Amino acid sequence: MMTWLSMNLGNIVVLLILSAVVFAAARTIVSDRKQGKSSCGSRCGSCPMSGSCHNKKGQRPIQQ
Repeated sequence: MMTWLSMNLGNIVVLLILSAVVFAAARTIVSDRKQGKSSCGSRCGSCPMSGSCHNKKGQRPIQQ
């Protein structure tokens, strides 16, 4: 067991770092969504989806 761990220590460290980065990104996305933040940055002037993304409360998005 110790031989296997010592042979794969580099892979294990990279996997742990990558897992931590993915977890942090997912946590940030969930936190932002709970706070009602938009992922697009709210610059709707040049966005082709501006009519269906940020509507007034209670209105449905435009269906195409």
